[in-house]
Amino acid sequence: MVKDLQGTLKKLSNIGFKYIETAFWPDGVSIKKASQYIKDAGLSVSSSHVEIPIGAQKQVMLDTANAFSTTKMIWHGWPEDKRYSSLEGTKELVSIYNEASKFAKGNGLQFGLHNHWWEYRNKVGGKLVYEILLEELDKDIFLEMDTYWVKVAGHNPASIITKLGSRAKYLHIKDGPALYNDKLAIDNPDPMTAVGKGTQNFPAIIKAANGYPEFLVIEMDKTASDVFEALKESFDYMINNKLAIIG
Repeated sequence: MVKDLQGTLKKLSNIGFKYIETAFWPDGVSIKKASQYIKDAGLSVSSSHVEIPIGAQKQVMLDTANAFSTTKMIWHGWPEDKRYSSLEGTKELVSIYNEASKFAKGNGLQFGLHNHWWEYRNKVGGKLVYEILLEELDKDIFLEMDTYWVKVAGHNPASIITKLGSRAKYLHIKDGPALYNDKLAIDNPDPMTAVGKGTQNFPAIIKAANGYPEFLVIEMDKTASDVFEALKESFDYMINNKLAIIG
């Protein structure tokens, strides 16, 4: 993206993708300019990763939603907030998320949370963090379950998604070894594979999702092979195995 943003978006379109979930852009690329590049590539935006709408970030959220014509605003959740190490801290974060959802709803938007591994590894008050979140979060807050990080945390993603039920409106779809290691904390995960070539059981995950997810978002944090080849293989795997459709 840094080397050739427009070419990158066009390659995604050529693979067959119709939607993208945005995150952050190379220096010097405004969301207005990014929006035009997305349209030029024939793509639409399903959702956007944003910062929590506090202070100046409130306007950033509104500008992002307007530029990309999407209502789904997702807190990306990186890096780990140490408040997830205690029940009191987790409930403090819940309060922040609920306020973020209130702001989003007041502006016609929906607020969601994306997980990493710690929500499914850290225990607070005798429960895993994600269990506290399910109990305490505003019911309008949807979840974007990252199936890979759930597996990294030691769980079966298919089992977890049945517990999330209708709140799991988005799934991050990615594959690879999915093993926990200390390098994760410095954002250096093991290379990921094309979907269907790693340790994930996506037929079981999609079946367990019970039709609730609105979008399945293929994500490649890091790959050993060419990222576009991995994306094409992933796209074909999901479509050919009838695990996803192009809307």
